[in-house]
Amino acid sequence: MNELLRDFSPHPAIRGALIQTIIGSQFPGDGLKPPGKITHYIDLDVEAKAVVYEIETAEKDKPAVMLAHGMGGCSESGYIKRIASKLSAQGYGVFMINHRGSGHGMGLSPTLWNGGSSNDLDTMVRFILDKHPSLLLVGFSLSGNILLKYLGEGQSIPSGVIGALAVNPPIDLRVASLILSTHLSCWLFNRYYMKLIGNQARALIKNFPNAMDPRKNLKTIWEFDASYTAPAGGYKDLDDYYDRCSSKHYLKNIEIPTSVLCSLDDPFVPPEVFKGISGNVDFYQPGGGGHMGYISMNKTPCGDRRWMDYVVLEWVNAMSKRAK
Repeated sequence: MNELLRDFSPHPAIRGALIQTIIGSQFPGDGLKPPGKITHYIDLDVEAKAVVYEIETAEKDKPAVMLAHGMGGCSESGYIKRIASKLSAQGYGVFMINHRGSGHGMGLSPTLWNGGSSNDLDTMVRFILDKHPSLLLVGFSLSGNILLKYLGEGQSIPSGVIGALAVNPPIDLRVASLILSTHLSCWLFNRYYMKLIGNQARALIKNFPNAMDPRKNLKTIWEFDASYTAPAGGYKDLDDYYDRCSSKHYLKNIEIPTSVLCSLDDPFVPPEVFKGISGNVDFYQPGGGGHMGYISMNKTPCGDRRWMDYVVLEWVNAMSKRAK
């Protein structure tokens, strides 16, 4: 992946972390051209279900790829649909998950997912591995943190998991939440995420009127985590949630081949959070790209300027070859 990092230069009209982040999220691009998706409903616990979409492949010798969305997102998020389409075009089977309370799973769980939802992730990984012998895991943003936590917290990782990639993961949840909630430059992003979470909260209360109401405080991520995420998730308080669920504490225990891609100018994930971290994780930190923006000056071999998509595809191809 080092060669790919040298290839990235931001589009001259989209320079800077904030504008890269905005363009990357608000202009989704084309995606999901493959014919048909299979819908799976997965039981997470007694009352909760998750929705996972599958794009089948005829090339059974290739591993399947699981794509996990970021905060407020779902399987319909632009980057998920784009990358799923590109992977499918190269012959990979793709599973696009929705965390509890997200996407078409809104209203199917009495609680919402959070940055520590690794047990849910394990359930979905094992469901996919019942269908495919090998699996590559890709987590974006908050799902990247969950993915790294899952791999290093001591769970028994199924042998079919052959590699993982976390894209712009907020490995220190306290730092990311504080930046999003208090920095003036991030007020628009905080507002955007809280709007998406509000949609999930309304669906939850409509179908589970006796559940804990997530709508009590929807002003900032920090306040939401304090008033809902921590108590609903069974944590003692906000500090307990952030301490137990920040994946930076678990990276040293990861044993399967794992990579992290995160730009040095990510507005929510400052590079300092990665300093001093050792272990089996490869870190790749291009100079620009913002938070999952990576709009390139030059077109990639995929035919567009979505450099993040290209890196994910190249990583999947490389891991697939290593597995043979």
